[in-house]
Amino acid sequence: MKEKIIVLGADHNGVAVKAVIKELLSKLGFIPIDLGPHTESEKVDYTDYAQMLGHIVNNGDSTRGILVCGTGVGMSIVANRFPNVRAALAHSAEVAQKTREHNDANVLCLGAWVNSLPENLRIVRAWLNTEFGEGRHVRRVEKTKEHSRDKIVFTNGIFDILHKGHIELFKFAKSLGGRLIVGINSDRTTKLLKGKGRPINSAQERKATLETIQYIDQVVVFDDTKTIGIIQDVKPDIVVKGGEWTSAEVRRRDKIPEKIEVRVCPLVMQSSGIKYSSTNVIEKIKNR
Repeated sequence: MKEKIIVLGADHNGVAVKAVIKELLSKLGFIPIDLGPHTESEKVDYTDYAQMLGHIVNNGDSTRGILVCGTGVGMSIVANRFPNVRAALAHSAEVAQKTREHNDANVLCLGAWVNSLPENLRIVRAWLNTEFGEGRHVRRVEKTKEHSRDKIVFTNGIFDILHKGHIELFKFAKSLGGRLIVGINSDRTTKLLKGKGRPINSAQERKATLETIQYIDQVVVFDDTKTIGIIQDVKPDIVVKGGEWTSAEVRRRDKIPEKIEVRVCPLVMQSSGIKYSSTNVIEKIKNR
């Protein structure tokens, strides 16, 4: 339900545009919450409405918001003072799409003076219809956020033969919180997942190696091919996966509860264009 809520705010210059956007959102199945103002006759300060909306999105009471003033500039300046707000000023549909795809913008700022009403509605539609691209953009967007040192982050894997991709995964995961816990598959479950020739190194050897890495605070061995049990035991605030999936796909696949955040660290590629993986390393050694 929260994903359907979009908070709206404006100053006196944006009242008319805001009213039409509110109608559009309702027709599209969203739940618009209008913070005001509701009349153009009384002059108001854009800062007040941008702050109200910023507080709501920052606290997580709504995942998205739209602000309208004369140019959109003032609104974007104020809204971006909140650590969990990524307010984007968009004067074209193309820019609106990029703010979602590349920047995961959760607040859209519009200029009533800059664009016609039909163009502003096109911008809103483009913004609503574009998903965050994740992939290579995840690391960049996360660097714009303030991460609580109180949060527990969890990632998992076999980590049989370590490579650059693993280190980048640990570095990224650690940047999201204060404590990184790494789960590794037992020798039994590694054989089930990778075949009888694996692991190359035993669970205790893998655990001892991982414990020397500066980004990792704790390593736990779990005897299951699925992660639902270990995640229930660790109770992390954030789960990080490496791979080509989206966070939504990971959540569905691994049955991760909604209260736990999911982040996907993009794969690290070699100069040859081949992804780093323990299996590829082992094959390379065999071929030599």
